[in-house]
Amino acid sequence: MSLIFEATEENIAKAAERMRNGGLVALPTETVYGLGADATNDRAVASIFAAKGRPSFNPVIVHFRSKEEAAEAVVFNYHAELLASLFWPGPLTMILPRRADTDISKLCSAGLPTLAVRCPSHPVARKLIKALQKPIAAPSANASGSLSPTTPQHVLLSLGGNAGMILAGGKSSVGLESTVVDLTGDVPVLLRPGAVTLEDLQQHLDEILVEFSVTSEKPKSPGQLLKHYAPKTPLRLKAVDVKPGEGLLAFGSTKFMGVAGDKFGSAAERGGAAKDLLPPEAYQNLSEKGDLEEAAAHLFGMLHYLDAGGFESIAVMDIPDTGLGVAINDRLRRAAGAQKHSG
Repeated sequence: MSLIFEATEENIAKAAERMRNGGLVALPTETVYGLGADATNDRAVASIFAAKGRPSFNPVIVHFRSKEEAAEAVVFNYHAELLASLFWPGPLTMILPRRADTDISKLCSAGLPTLAVRCPSHPVARKLIKALQKPIAAPSANASGSLSPTTPQHVLLSLGGNAGMILAGGKSSVGLESTVVDLTGDVPVLLRPGAVTLEDLQQHLDEILVEFSVTSEKPKSPGQLLKHYAPKTPLRLKAVDVKPGEGLLAFGSTKFMGVAGDKFGSAAERGGAAKDLLPPEAYQNLSEKGDLEEAAAHLFGMLHYLDAGGFESIAVMDIPDTGLGVAINDRLRRAAGAQKHSG
């Protein structure tokens, strides 16, 4: 029996009932698919960590339908009020002080006095929160440290039966985990880049610090662990050529991409673009037209595809480190860094 269910009103109601009974449900959001549980149920939240193999010291984002509902769990300040009015519902997570009287499981905070909160915009996620009538704790619906899922099939491949029930809501439109901003101090700190870019935030904040740190110790935000977003196949970043046995994750034109062959030179020198000289299964392009928004939406899906291709490594073309490219490069660097560290 398949674990994937179309997100009909009936199946959303069944998913909510499953969560009320302490079960897990993988749900679509605009960022990536999340593995959700009733955020007020300690045992249910603990089962998320068990299903993912997630370290218990890694905080979990809690999803709400509105700022008003989130304000019952955390203390909003001026910056939080402002950013919520601008970017919620949407792909922005804010770290704020926990309220002492909140019934949100302390496991979501991983021992910290803070809570990571977000209001998703995906209609299925919003309907499920409404049906449950409780906030939903939901990290990405994948085995800890591996590539994030942007389709129901990615969830099934990564977690199998540990996902419990998978609500299918199409491919994630953003395709990258949410932007995370720490608002517990006097000056906001961007901890994880995402679809709400640094430039977006700078337009509305007088000052913002940037701290894209990774750690193997106790993180203060989801997505800061050293081993994160990593495919099994080694990545080779800023590649200007494709070597024998490699798959290519391209961006924009591949006309001047080096290709190994009888004579080593650019694809243009050999009469075409790199995509014309590679087997179809060895080539994926995040955006032929060089669109960063399109590239972000394709990133994890194309990495999943190439990771399953049996290549010795994946050559990744350079991505502009501006706007949404900052978030894409953050995920790629962490993936490559985790592989290097584990090796």
